[in-house]
Amino acid sequence: MSAQIKKSTYSDIDKKESKIEGEYLPTKKSSLPNITANDALANNPTLKNSTSLPLFSPLYQQIKELILKSLQVGEWQPGESIPSEMDLAERFQVSQGTVRKAIDELSGENILTRKQGVGTFVATHSEEQVQYRFLKLMPDLENSLKKGSSEREIISFKQIPASDFVANALAINAMDDVFCLRRVLSFSGVVTILEDVWLPCHSFKGLTADRLNAYGGPMYGFFEKAFGIKMVRAQERIKAVLPNSVQAELLAVSESTPVLSVERTAFTYNNNPMEFRQGLYLTLDCHYRNELN
Repeated sequence: MSAQIKKSTYSDIDKKESKIEGEYLPTKKSSLPNITANDALANNPTLKNSTSLPLFSPLYQQIKELILKSLQVGEWQPGESIPSEMDLAERFQVSQGTVRKAIDELSGENILTRKQGVGTFVATHSEEQVQYRFLKLMPDLENSLKKGSSEREIISFKQIPASDFVANALAINAMDDVFCLRRVLSFSGVVTILEDVWLPCHSFKGLTADRLNAYGGPMYGFFEKAFGIKMVRAQERIKAVLPNSVQAELLAVSESTPVLSVERTAFTYNNNPMEFRQGLYLTLDCHYRNELN
């Protein structure tokens, strides 16, 4: 979802501005040439081989795209600081206000994190406040479910050929090798989620159940540290179903107990799918919560 961008007055750029197609540009003569982000792209060795920017997009959106390209090629890793707004403005030869607007939007999308008085950092799933960014299960009562006391148990882990369904979700060829793992998540000692997860083997070489168990933290945090893969967004499909006999046994419920089926495809930069999972959520003492704006 796109973040709402607040209009601000920047003391470090020209005071008088004119609004041109949603972008604020200085009316006074600037010491920096007013070139397009495509020009900046062509002159930037790090981004020179990146895909073309969309035509006719606002200037701050072009700068946003350039920053995303740098993140995609690994110029700044999760948890690391990015250059200051002033440095980025000089690099892309645009106003500092344009850079700030691009960073505001990336922060609103949880791709970057601003830390007052410190700088702007690449968001990471290892930070406590974003560990459960994609987990929307909430307790009905405030103290009945504590995400901080989660426990994970891997039931199975194997390498198999991708089915047509999984291959389509991961944008790979059918029969390409994928890692498939099944795990149970418990909160405060209560089994709550059963998940089947598929990952393309070519992007997760060397992954084992032992490595996952040894990490102990959130899976997406492990992907960042071990493989340099950061999940930045996800798509989900949700519906109510009844578990089969095996699923009911693992969730410690009867086959007549309704559960929430959540299918999720998680994407890294450039809308590249990197994970597909099917989860069954027990909602006896909790609910699925999402905020829309």
